[in-house]
This record gives sequence, C-alpha cells and structure tokens, in this order.
Amino acid sequence: MKTTHAVVLSALVTLGCAPDKPPAEALRMVRTVALTYDKAREANRYFGTVRARYEVDQAFRVGGKIAQRKVDVGDSVREGDVLAVLDDVDYRLAEEAARQQLIASTAQARQAESDRKRLEALKVDGSVSEADEEQAQTRAQQTRAAAEADQRKLELARNKLKYTVLRASRTGVVTVARAEVGQVVAEGQPAVSIATQGEPEIVVDVPEDHFASFKDAQYKAWLATAPGEIFELSLRELSLQAAAQTRTYRARLKPLTPRPLPLGQTATVVVERSAADTAVGVVPASAITQAKGQPAVWVVRRAGTEPAGTVDLVQVSVHAYRNDEVLLSGPPAGALIVTAGVQKMAPGLRVALPKSAQREAGRQAAR
Repeated sequence: MKTTHAVVLSALVTLGCAPDKPPAEALRMVRTVALTYDKAREANRYFGTVRARYEVDQAFRVGGKIAQRKVDVGDSVREGDVLAVLDDVDYRLAEEAARQQLIASTAQARQAESDRKRLEALKVDGSVSEADEEQAQTRAQQTRAAAEADQRKLELARNKLKYTVLRASRTGVVTVARAEVGQVVAEGQPAVSIATQGEPEIVVDVPEDHFASFKDAQYKAWLATAPGEIFELSLRELSLQAAAQTRTYRARLKPLTPRPLPLGQTATVVVERSAADTAVGVVPASAITQAKGQPAVWVVRRAGTEPAGTVDLVQVSVHAYRNDEVLLSGPPAGALIVTAGVQKMAPGLRVALPKSAQREAGRQAAR
C-alpha cells in the first residue's frame, strides 16, 4: 500500500515540475495606407500684392522746389486735378523777360519794314542805290525773323510756367507720393503715381525653377482680409527677364471673373499643376525602403477576412519626391502599404491590421 502512495506522489511531483506551454506570440500591429492612383498635382503658394493694370507716374516737366502737394496716398483724383505746385517765381520772371524781348524785337521789325518801304519809294526817282535798298530788305527780314523767334520763346516761357502745376493725366487713385513740400525735384522725376481702379491684378514674383511650369497651371487666390473668399485667376503676363537682384520673374494675374479688389492688399496665390503624365500613387516617405538597391515598399497580403496578413517586399517606380511624400507606381490599387517600422519587417512576417485599414482596403478594391 505504501508503494502505491509513493508512486502516485512521485507522479504528482513530476507533473507539478513540468514547464508550462509557451503562449502564442502576439502579431505585430502595423500602420498602413491604402494605395490609390490618380493624376498627381503639385501646388505652390506665392504671396503677392493687388495692383492696378494701368499705373502711371506723374512728373513735372520742369524742375524746381515743391511749394504745395495737394494729394496723399489713397486719394481719388479726376483727370485735370491739381496734384502739386512748384515755386514759379523764376518762371514768371522768365516769361516777363521773354515778353519784353518780344516787344523790343517787334518794334525793331516794324521800324526796319518802314525803312524798307521808304527806300523803295525813293528808289523810283534814283535818290537811293540798289545796294541801299537790298540792305533795307535784308534788315527787315532779319528783324522780322528775330521777332518771330522771340514770339516762340515767349510761348516756351509760358508753357514752362504752366508746367509748374502738376495735373492728373487720368482718373484714378493715388498709390505713391514720392515728393514732399520743400523738396527740389528734377525735370521728369516721378512725384505721384496714379492707378486706374477698373482692372485690378495680383502681382507675384516667380522663382527661376518654377518659371517653365508656371504657364501651364491653374491659379486661385484669396485676400488676407477675406481668406474665405477664394476666386480663380488667369495669367495675363509673365516677364521673360528676371529681376537683377532677386532673380525672379514678375507675373501678373487677373481675376477670371471681373471683381473689385482693394489696391495694395496682400493676396495669397496657389498655383496647381500636374506633377506626372501618368497616374501615380502617393505614400508617406517613411514607407520607402530598398530591395536589391531599388526602391521598394512592404505590402500586406490579407488572409481572407481575418484582421491580419503577411508582408511582402515589392519593388516600385518612384516618379517624384515631395516634402514628406513620394509619388510612385507598381503595386495594384488598394494595396495596403506599411508606412511605419519598415526596418522591422521581414518577408512572410504575419502582422495585425487595424479595422480602419481593412475598411479602407475594401473600399479601394470595390472601386
């Protein structure tokens, strides 16, 4: 009997000391994205300023010291309105001197003509010689020509006096006022700029590396004061010569549908263009790895409807790189691409899929 109890006790001790069976290893959870194909587009953002299509610098046609400036930036003016006035004392003196000179030359011309007629009458009875008559005619012609020249000088002096008043050449709004009272300006130096409000444009500077593709794009913009009002633009002009300092090209865009835009406002312009001729997929840059020196991605092969699958390494063709994305092609649409932890993957490794990844893959496959 004792022997029987000893055998039973030994068996129990043996069972109690046996190691437990190791639990099944948990599947690695992966983050994925369902691959979709479409015409890839790139977007660039530029900051510009609203300006008038027609903006003209107004300048005095004579030089002098500014005595008055009658407009400020933002003022609306009509054609012919006075913008600024020069000190005209010297020009008035010049006009008066030209008038007096004309009076003197006119009197000389009248006297010379009278002498010519008198000598012509005396020539009939032989009192004067032909040489005296010719001299009288020459004198009359010279004084008459001098009087006409002085008449033109008086007109020029009057014009210069008139030019001391700067008037608006068109109706618009003052955008720049470069001259101040007391400042001495040269002839032709811009003093005021006037812009026509009828055709506003947005002006941006385009970098050299965007110049070639800027024309073949779509444009939209919004103002800093109204970020929710987005409107489309069309390219009116793109300069063919880069600015010397910035090496950028000036582009002028106008609203596709005419609309008023406040001059001087800051605008944001978004330019969208095709990045590739064929349909490509977009994945995070973290999904890219290598296979035999070529770019590749890890694709999860699902096992039926189970929330799991195995990973395979698939080579891809890379079309372009963006900030944190890659444009590629190769795997079929709807393929689940591993986007994180690619360095820990191995061919045939079983991984767990979140439910959101399964639903997204199902929708892409249905398309």
